[in-house]
Amino acid sequence: MIQGMAKTPFLGHWRITEMDEWERDYLDLVVPAFIHIEPGAAGSFQFGTVVGRLDYRVLTHNGSPRLEWSWQGFNDSDEACGRGWAILDGPVLKGHLFIHASDDSAFLASLQLPDPARGPVHPRASRAAAPRPRRPRATRPRRA
Repeated sequence: MIQGMAKTPFLGHWRITEMDEWERDYLDLVVPAFIHIEPGAAGSFQFGTVVGRLDYRVLTHNGSPRLEWSWQGFNDSDEACGRGWAILDGPVLKGHLFIHASDDSAFLASLQLPDPARGPVHPRASRAAAPRPRRPRATRPRRA
C-alpha cells in the first residue's frame, strides 16, 4: 500500500557509483556523477551529459520510504525529461532513472559526507547545460 508524503531520509549529495546502461567513464564525463536531494521537494542530478532538476515526493511503500520524482533538463544538448525512483538499502541508494522516450537504467549511489577541511558538498552545475561567456582573447587573431 502506498501512503502520502513521509519524512525524508534521502536528503544530501549522493555519488552515483554504478548504472546498468552506462560505463563509469561516461558517468563521470563532465562531473562526478551525482544525485542531490534538497529540502522542499527539489533536487538535481547529472551523469555524463544528462543533467536535470528534480521535483520529488517521498512516499511510504510497504512500510519503507520511497523517493519518486519527475525531472526536466538536457540529454546531450537536447531538452529531455523523465522520471525515477529510489529506495534505501542500508547506506546505499538504489533506484531507476528513466529518460522519456529514450533510455533507462538502474543505479546505485552512496551518500557523500562533507569534508571538514573542504566544507559542505555542493553539486556542480553542468557546463554542457548552460552556455558560458567567452573569455576575451589574449592576442588578436592573425590575418593571412
